[in-house]
Amino acid sequence: MAKAKKEGGFEDNLARLEEIVDRLEGDDLPLEQSLVLFEEGVKLAEACGQRLDAAEKKVTLLIKDREKGLLEKPFEAPLPAED
Repeated sequence: MAKAKKEGGFEDNLARLEEIVDRLEGDDLPLEQSLVLFEEGVKLAEACGQRLDAAEKKVTLLIKDREKGLLEKPFEAPLPAED
């Protein structure tokens, strides 16, 4: 069973999450396999959410500095929690 990559890109994580949703909705999976996929999906959703939050904060910083010209400030995105 494929595991969620810790350093996967947003698009890769989102694509894997879509695969998981399709399998959970479409396949007649055993309960144990469904739970494993669900757990992976939750981790991927959290990672995607963190990346979206970081992008939103970066955009907010750019907008706030518009009177000084667009200044990009570095923003450290939080790392996904490890098990």
